[in-house]
Amino acid sequence: MKNVFILSLLIITQISFSQTDERIYSIIKDVSAKRIESDIRTLANFGTRNTFSDTVSSKRGIGAARRWIKSEFEKTSKKCADCLTVFYQKDFVTTNDGERVPKDTWIVNVVAVQKGTKNSNRYVIMTGDIDTRNSDVMDYKNDAPGANDNASGMAGTIEAARVLSKYKFDYNIVYLGLSGEEQGLFGGKGFAEYAKKNNWDIIGVINNDMIGNIEGVDGVIDNRTFRIFSEPTPITETEKEKANRRFYGGEVDGISRQLARYIHKTTLTYMPEMNPMMVYRLDRFGRGGHHRPFNDLGFAGVRLMEAHENYNRQHQDIRTENGIKYGDVVEGVNFGYASKLTAVNAIALASLAWAPPEPKNVKIGGVVEPNTKLKWEKAEDSNIIGYKIYWRLTTSPQWEFSRFVGDVDNFELEGIVIDNYYFGVASVSKSGHESVVVFPNDIIRTTFRRK
Repeated sequence: MKNVFILSLLIITQISFSQTDERIYSIIKDVSAKRIESDIRTLANFGTRNTFSDTVSSKRGIGAARRWIKSEFEKTSKKCADCLTVFYQKDFVTTNDGERVPKDTWIVNVVAVQKGTKNSNRYVIMTGDIDTRNSDVMDYKNDAPGANDNASGMAGTIEAARVLSKYKFDYNIVYLGLSGEEQGLFGGKGFAEYAKKNNWDIIGVINNDMIGNIEGVDGVIDNRTFRIFSEPTPITETEKEKANRRFYGGEVDGISRQLARYIHKTTLTYMPEMNPMMVYRLDRFGRGGHHRPFNDLGFAGVRLMEAHENYNRQHQDIRTENGIKYGDVVEGVNFGYASKLTAVNAIALASLAWAPPEPKNVKIGGVVEPNTKLKWEKAEDSNIIGYKIYWRLTTSPQWEFSRFVGDVDNFELEGIVIDNYYFGVASVSKSGHESVVVFPNDIIRTTFRRK
């Protein structure tokens, strides 16, 4: 009878991991296209948000914009019993800091931190850019409304804070408005250094830069597809880690790529109408975004954005030439699409903030053997019910197979040959939320004869 009970409990436990969290569906439903539209219009109406524009006016320039963003975060915080800590984080730049710096100024970021219940130093971050530019990046006086680039991403970040502030999470969520992107990613660099200095354990950074355009310059109209850019391996890896990849693999399994896979999977699970597209590249060809400074310091970070860009609406003075309208104006933004991508962010943030810490020091073995062995250090979290092993063919972009193995620190997959697959391990909470998959970082040393 006791064995029957244990078997039944195991079956129930396994089934629970295939179920979805109803709270995630509520989060999706709560994201408002109407509120996002209002925020985009407000941001665009500041005329220009160029990093070097007016900081004194209450109606025009980046100063007015960042004060308004801060006030919106503060309004949200009031509604959730001061659940957000809102502040400015800033760094001073001079004309010696780059070719796109016409005068000395403060780069001011707007930060809202939703503290988790575990009083931990673990953070997941959503970012949007505050600043804008027109055709001449040094022109900080003429209009540059930046409705899509990047009022859309900033509005999405503000809206995500409104929605997620209604919930309690284990770990901290940061809603971040970054400045100085167009001049050289100054805001991201400054905040990444701030996080490093304060010993933040960053689970992941989701950088939102242009999430509102559905009509590409090539004429394609698509309100379902979006891109997730991620670098393959950390730029901070050691020479030993680089050398190991030649023999053990993992060329596309860095921490940012695992974060991209997590967002991809979460979207398909809860928003199957959307079409997430993983792009195996740091950013668009030869271009950059505000997740890069975080990557530079060894943090996992991705860029999430629309699938089809319209270059007539990017970095352009407002004008009409040969019947073609140029300029990043509100009319070029699809608010329903922006709300969908905001929801993609919100459910990824929630899933990560509800998920347990990932296992540490994952090792793998099974050379010239019929089975694959995995070993790891358990994460310190009483909410963990066990661990899940993932594997996939080496040519597959996403994890294909998985097995929940219980509350153990090692497991042997019988009949799965190490040569033919890549492997990873994730922690699983009692509610079924999973950590990001961790790719093995070392080998289980065994004695064997080469054949």
